[in-house]
Amino acid sequence: MRSRFDSQLALLNAELIQMGALCEEAISKAAKALENGDRMLAEQVKPLEGEIDQMERDIETLCLKLLLQQQPVARDLRQISAAMKIITDMERIGDQAADIAEIILAMLAQGYVPEDVGHIREMAAEVIKMVTESVDSYVQKDTVRAKLVIAHDDIVDQCFDRVKQVLIGNIAENPGCGEHALDLLMIDKYLERIGDHAVNIAEWVIFAVTGEHKGEAL
Repeated sequence: MRSRFDSQLALLNAELIQMGALCEEAISKAAKALENGDRMLAEQVKPLEGEIDQMERDIETLCLKLLLQQQPVARDLRQISAAMKIITDMERIGDQAADIAEIILAMLAQGYVPEDVGHIREMAAEVIKMVTESVDSYVQKDTVRAKLVIAHDDIVDQCFDRVKQVLIGNIAENPGCGEHALDLLMIDKYLERIGDHAVNIAEWVIFAVTGEHKGEAL
């Protein structure tokens, strides 16, 4: 009985890794679409969001089967409960990557010409790293890595603050580019939110292992 349960948990872990990889791909494609002014790349993000949504439903079904058939307790129960919370955050990451792609498509329709968006590339790389590490920390039951993800959010917040100041300066120097600057600011804000969701995932990892969430024993 236990071996069957362990094999189902292994499947759950594999599904979570795949869902995390789809999130990373969606973020990466959106960032590259902006950097290169690539409409086709931006249009590939929406189907990825659909795949992420489907994986959320599939993993939720697997978790419910585990809960009903195996009736887990203690750490096993926390691991499954945490997975159900984690997929909600990953689904929202997919939504926000799709929102970024929609902004880019609208910018391209208005004649957007690719420019130096190194700040967005940097932020996207940081949040992708956070998503990867948070999901891996769940699979490895590694609270140290999860805590590093939470600490890393400060770097993303600092990136966002720097970008915001640059864009505000650009608007002051050239008021005519205000709408364009606001589009870029919204993209950065979505990336910051993705970082927040990675933090949520890391916090659920800590709960799965220790039974504590945000400093409170559950």
